Amino acid sequence: MHTGKSYKLFEFLFWTRRDIYRLVVIGVGAVVLYQVVGWTWLAVPWTVVALLGTATAFIVGFKNTQTYNRTWEARQIWGEIVNNSRSWGIIARDFLSHPEKSKLLIYRHLAWLTVMRFHMREKRAWENVRKRYNVEYQKYYRIPENETSLEAELSKYLSPEELTYILSTKSKATQIMALQSKTLKELYANQEIVVLQLVEMQRTLKEFYTQQGRSERIKNFPYPRQFATINSMFIKLFTFLLPFGMLREFEKLNESVEGLMKGNMIWLVIPFSVLISWVYTSLEQVGESTENPFEGNANDVPISQLCRMIEIDLLEMLGETVLPPPLEPKNNVIL
Repeated sequence: MHTGKSYKLFEFLFWTRRDIYRLVVIGVGAVVLYQVVGWTWLAVPWTVVALLGTATAFIVGFKNTQTYNRTWEARQIWGEIVNNSRSWGIIARDFLSHPEKSKLLIYRHLAWLTVMRFHMREKRAWENVRKRYNVEYQKYYRIPENETSLEAELSKYLSPEELTYILSTKSKATQIMALQSKTLKELYANQEIVVLQLVEMQRTLKEFYTQQGRSERIKNFPYPRQFATINSMFIKLFTFLLPFGMLREFEKLNESVEGLMKGNMIWLVIPFSVLISWVYTSLEQVGESTENPFEGNANDVPISQLCRMIEIDLLEMLGETVLPPPLEPKNNVIL
């Protein structure tokens, strides 16, 4: 997540520079073939390009709306996890008369959060974080899950026996919640909590399962590939044809100018075609960077920061004074 007022123009140009290089080559190629080589038949009717550009704009707008909705839903899910985690901390502390058992339930919940954030950072074939322009931008910010191991983080919250068991399971987050439920059953059997407290605590666990499932749905189901593919194809086709559609339009301008630009107006096709095409390719790249809100891109939901914030809150509820420091942005980006 970007925490500054806005991205700087240089950052954006650096991020999209490869598209700019490609667009310049296409623009120069079109003008040289038309003006220097004399292949005037390469000019495409402007109406064709305009219609294609209109269709492409609709598709780009649709994609960006849908990918934003995915990111916003992900942020809502993790906002609910934050709220319910604080509630769990209060319940686990105040419903039980044994501080050690309260600590057990809260520490297990911190283990669940740890597993969730590591699981959300796992790579998927359709994700974009491994594309070159995203990889090179990662040096400007931190991905905490890449700096340590899941086992090392879980060892802070689980006993050696539970750690060994959880690491051996396929769905680690699910099994941690199962351990929580088992402990609640034992507490009720030992009459350490009453039935109303059991029901309330089980209801909270059910909410965590619901939020886990919603988060996993976004992680494991990509923005539909057919829409992503046709969006990319239309943009590539439009940006390729655009300079060829502008050739005759700019050549007509020679009739209305004098001086140095007389007869050379067609060369302006290069900067203007690059500018217009760059708008389309940049919108495509922005939408692409919003598709998968957990993969580790600079615009993702800051689940690491949220988990650290929850950890600090719950440890303070237990009365602990040695607290981990809050995560801070690096170059205005925090995950």
